[in-house]
Amino acid sequence: MHATDSVPKPQRRPTATAAPGASPDAPGLVYRFLLRDDGSQAFPHLSRGCQALLGVSPQWLRRQPEGLAALIVEEDRASFAAGMRESARRLSIWNWEGRIRIESWHDIKWINLRAAPRRLAGVGVQWEGLMTNITHGKLAEQEILQSRRQLAELSAHVDQVKEEERKRIAQEIHDDLGGNLTAIKMAVAQLRRRLAQGAPELTERLDYVDALVDRSIEAAHRISRDLRPGILDLGIVEAIAWQAREFEKQSGIRCELHLPSGDVPLPSSRATALFRIFQEALTNIGKHAGASAVQVRLDAAQDRLHLSIADDGRGLAEGERRRPDAFGIRGMRERAHALGGEFDIGNGERGGCVLSVLLPRNDARLAARD
Repeated sequence: MHATDSVPKPQRRPTATAAPGASPDAPGLVYRFLLRDDGSQAFPHLSRGCQALLGVSPQWLRRQPEGLAALIVEEDRASFAAGMRESARRLSIWNWEGRIRIESWHDIKWINLRAAPRRLAGVGVQWEGLMTNITHGKLAEQEILQSRRQLAELSAHVDQVKEEERKRIAQEIHDDLGGNLTAIKMAVAQLRRRLAQGAPELTERLDYVDALVDRSIEAAHRISRDLRPGILDLGIVEAIAWQAREFEKQSGIRCELHLPSGDVPLPSSRATALFRIFQEALTNIGKHAGASAVQVRLDAAQDRLHLSIADDGRGLAEGERRRPDAFGIRGMRERAHALGGEFDIGNGERGGCVLSVLLPRNDARLAARD
């Protein structure tokens, strides 16, 4: 539609004492709209709900049917016209949602238009339908989407703070605790050298303390690696390869890797998130899959990363990924979504389970945090 006449002068918003049919409680606007073969338009019928919904009288809209386009917010007019053309061409239901601006009320409404077309021989296409006010539902939907975006951003921030704290603790364990244990081991070695040959009991005690220190050093290194693997400093490709080798040694499950030949530069938040997802996926495979082999593929495009992990195990039971206690799957999904990515998990065509993660390489919202 193209507006040919200006929108009518401001009118008072209908109140409870307004004329019949103009009540704000009216369910909507029942109408017939005709698009003639010569391109002209008409409203053969408009119910009294026209005033309450659109802020114009039925008489005004019948006199200048093109005026409806002037009420539609400019950004929504193209979809309105495209929907009308497609419905006329295919004689399919015309279902459109968009915004109208009512200047006299300083108001913008969301409306839904739904109409069924039929061709009138030698005349054109006529629709019969209903326009309704869906503003409350749309605003609620937008609030939910905004809340989800904020929750995803908060989740990403919490994950990053948690990873930074893990990194700090790992560094302290490595530097302070590891350094102290190494000093103790050196002191034990000095005491052993100074002991007289005839003090076997003390030598045995020192051997025990020495072995205990060795176990403590190994535990400190293991905890430090678990908190924040230093291999991440060498890049995500090296980190995935290292974790796969560790998984093979611990589980006996063979890992077949298809990784880029060089490093893939990533912001630290994305590299860490992808690595944590990979760790959790391997942990789940080791615990639940009953697999003998895992195939890992990392593909790097200019603007995104795709990580695929497929095993030859028993696969997922029906409804398993939606279980409320499936915290591993939920955690992986939330990590991916928090960074604007996509996560999917399901059974493979040849059995087993296939996990897929698609992450953007960068995100302007999070760039300042990296």
